[in-house]
Amino acid sequence: MTDNVSTSAEAGLKGAATEVAQFATSRGPLKKLQGFLHKHPTSIPLIVLLLGVIVFTLGVGDKFFAPFNLSLILQQVTIIGVLAIAQTLIILTAGIDLSVGAMMVLSAVVMGRLAVVLGFPPELSFLAGLLCGTLCGLINGMFVALLRLPPFIVTLGTWSMFGAMVLYVSRSETIRSQDVAAAAPMLQWLGTRFPIGGGAVLTAGSLLMIVIAICVWYVLTQTAFGRHIYATGDDPEAVRLVGINSKKTLMAVYTIAGFICAIAGWVVIGRIGAVSPLAGANANLDAITAVVIGGTSLFGGRGSIVGSLIGALIVGTFRNGLALWGVEVLWQEFAVGGLIILAVTIDQWIRRISA
Repeated sequence: MTDNVSTSAEAGLKGAATEVAQFATSRGPLKKLQGFLHKHPTSIPLIVLLLGVIVFTLGVGDKFFAPFNLSLILQQVTIIGVLAIAQTLIILTAGIDLSVGAMMVLSAVVMGRLAVVLGFPPELSFLAGLLCGTLCGLINGMFVALLRLPPFIVTLGTWSMFGAMVLYVSRSETIRSQDVAAAAPMLQWLGTRFPIGGGAVLTAGSLLMIVIAICVWYVLTQTAFGRHIYATGDDPEAVRLVGINSKKTLMAVYTIAGFICAIAGWVVIGRIGAVSPLAGANANLDAITAVVIGGTSLFGGRGSIVGSLIGALIVGTFRNGLALWGVEVLWQEFAVGGLIILAVTIDQWIRRISA
């Protein structure tokens, strides 16, 4: 009796569907767009940059799209671009560094005072400036990683401390470009200009920014250390469970960021020619602006160096275009502030896809 039932049951199953049951999920155009932007966050700032170029080209005319003006924008954002690279590393770990501008100026002042005022060899003064920025970054990293203090509070404090050291070391005096050129011309080398045709001019500082960006991009995308940086910002608990030393990662990130800020100090001297304690007063905020507009999430774990450089170009493009359009500086800053809020709003919307 049982065998007959089994045989008939098997016969009844012949020709039956063998596919695994699946639940259909309908995704509208908005959800598809959200998913695409989640996978390709750099596409957002790139679209904004292209739209900005188109709008200002149509509104201002050939004056904006002239090769000289485009190269001028690149020169203007070089300092912010270098700082944005350092800031990106830190924000990827879900941190933030308010002291990048102060580290940059302090390193520049150390280079200038040692070489011009105290008469040290320019090469030694340059290395001392790099060491200064690196040590400042290490101090930030020790407070954040070892003492587990909030990065915002730590760097807010060191911003004031490093700023005070700038005034102390510089004696609140600016070293003139003529004196720098006479005693340490190598400190101004990054201001060297290279004509590239059509009236466009590149500086050595801009080329160095691109080289630094390529090096950091390689580290973030092609090395285990880069994956550790993303993982530390995305899920610290998971990082701990898989055995990654997040303390060492954080200390290394803040130290490298300090070193890059010291290089930015060299770029500042090349850009303005002189060594001023007032240079880059708003550089830290501009760097954060570039990183946020460039698509790097303030919550860590998502972003790219390419996006941050595009963000710096967006800020430079909007300020340059609005200035050519005759818009007052007040409204230029208003527009940049609006871009920041828009960037954070889009970032929050994109993150909801995984919620």
